[in-house]
Amino acid sequence: MESGAVLGEDCVVETGARICGQARLGRRNRVCHGAVLGAEPQDLGYHLDRARPLIIGDDNQFREGVTVSHGLKSEAGTRIGSHNYFMTASHVGHDCCVGDYNIFANTATLAGHVELEHHVFVSGHVAVHQFCRIGAYAMLGGVSGIPKDIPPYVTASGQRARIIGLNLVGLRRNGFDQAQRSRIKAVYRLLFRSGLRLAEALDAALERHPGPETEAIVHFVRGSRRGVAGFA
Repeated sequence: MESGAVLGEDCVVETGARICGQARLGRRNRVCHGAVLGAEPQDLGYHLDRARPLIIGDDNQFREGVTVSHGLKSEAGTRIGSHNYFMTASHVGHDCCVGDYNIFANTATLAGHVELEHHVFVSGHVAVHQFCRIGAYAMLGGVSGIPKDIPPYVTASGQRARIIGLNLVGLRRNGFDQAQRSRIKAVYRLLFRSGLRLAEALDAALERHPGPETEAIVHFVRGSRRGVAGFA
């Protein structure tokens, strides 16, 4: 554990793990053998005097060989919420923002500046392009490349991932009832299958299918800078 690092109460750091000086961990985090938290960003333009923090919440597990870079360009640094599970050799790049209750399977990788919301399942060998956004309750299929934003509640897969349907398993497990799932399905059918221009479809979704799930989808799509992945 380097000078300057901060550990909250009841954290467990196993042999061979390293907590670098920019890392700030909350309570009850587990850092397994060989994991490195707060490592220097893998960026050719990195200079030590530009270092930004790595801020981690509570109750996260970082399994063997996980690496998380500290911030580089964002004043907020790299941020990880609470109750996340990072499996072996997964990686979070500099200036990422990871929410709560996410699962990263083996070798799942986020490039720099990725925003990942809550309850997302990132399958093994997935690579997410820098500056992409991943919406809540999404699932990314194994060995997928993610070059565009993936909106909430969907499953996306492929070398250049496209949406292949709703994440029905994840939605059921997280308590979404039939009415909510039907609303989500209707909104995506309107956005991608109606033939309307996207701006018109977003307005129509809010009018025809009001509800918090609709608002989450519309807000996400309107905020996309890289563009949203299309349907397969």
